[in-house]
Amino acid sequence: MKAVSLNTRILIGCLAGMAAGFWLHGAPAETSGPVLYGAKMLGNLFLDLLRMVLVPLVFASIVTGVANLRAHHRMHRVWTTTLLFFFATMGIAILIGFGAAHLFRPGEGMQLAMFAEATANYQARQMPLPDYIAQFLRGLFQNPFKALASGDILAIVIIALFLGIALVVGGERFDRLRALFTELQDLCLLVVGWIMHLAPLGLAALLLQLVATQKADLLASLAHFIVVVTGTTLFHGLIVLPGILWLITGISPIRFLKGARAALITAFVTSSSAATLPITLRCTEQHLHVRKDIASFVVPLGATVNMDGTALYEAAAALFVARLAGIELDIASQMIIFAVAMLGAIGAPGIPSVGMLSMVLVLESVGLPTEAIALLLPIDRLLDTTRTAVNVEGDMVGALIVQKLTADQPTS
Repeated sequence: MKAVSLNTRILIGCLAGMAAGFWLHGAPAETSGPVLYGAKMLGNLFLDLLRMVLVPLVFASIVTGVANLRAHHRMHRVWTTTLLFFFATMGIAILIGFGAAHLFRPGEGMQLAMFAEATANYQARQMPLPDYIAQFLRGLFQNPFKALASGDILAIVIIALFLGIALVVGGERFDRLRALFTELQDLCLLVVGWIMHLAPLGLAALLLQLVATQKADLLASLAHFIVVVTGTTLFHGLIVLPGILWLITGISPIRFLKGARAALITAFVTSSSAATLPITLRCTEQHLHVRKDIASFVVPLGATVNMDGTALYEAAAALFVARLAGIELDIASQMIIFAVAMLGAIGAPGIPSVGMLSMVLVLESVGLPTEAIALLLPIDRLLDTTRTAVNVEGDMVGALIVQKLTADQPTS
């Protein structure tokens, strides 16, 4: 008998948690009280396990992702042009996500009681803007051991970035250290795999709490968020990226979409940049006529580093969660989300559980409630189809633009 997949078990858990939450709405206090207490214990256990593995996984992933760029050191102009394009388009995507969240304001007026503790903690941290900026800058560069021990996400990302760059500069002398970080990343992913077996129960418990303590209009707010994120992601994929391609290369959006069609459809259906990679390479080389040496560098690197759709989603989701918690994020906090959402994409493996950890990373960076993943994960599969297609589209657009901008530069 074929085993039930993890995604199916998570879906069943989410449906069961929502059903139990609706049932508890009309239950007497002597019944609902113990059930809610047990659900809180189980939900917190699941979140604590995720937090336990978050710091070593993020640290090892970023170090490994940056250090692996060393293999392409001879393609200097291609390398720098590719990274500049990836970071520029991810930055644009994050700004679009912020803009849409501010313009359409999903989650407005829906403050959740479950997030009250996080709201109090966040407000306690508020301070005048000059003091906040000074503390922010001091917090960027810390003792690595202190940052790792305290779980200071932004400082950990900066330390990992410096260490990864140092491994690139150091070259072959540090191959053993590079291998050690790769093994640490693999080890953390193994532990994540174990924790994910608890995900159906953990998410069911978190959803039970949310549904049991909130009004039904939470579903309308979620639907609003889905429409905003999907529409904004399509805007980035159908207008922004083809527009950039046309301005730089002169290739029309229609011609590009025809050549990229097979890869985009596969990415939409599978929701996996890694699984789509062979088809993406084939479309890039054969249909879009990118040279093999350019395509074989830009496209695989993009499948790891270039996450326009994901970055846009995380930016919009952070503001959505903040509104549900009754928090209006200031400019400084949004800048932190901008940096963490972008840098967090470096070296992140393309598996669903790490995608959830990435969202926890963004929320933790500004003190937002990580319990919100109970709301985001059930709708994640629906949103993941569009954002993965846009992620893959960005890789192919990047390959065409890099070929155009480095046309006279030898690559080896």
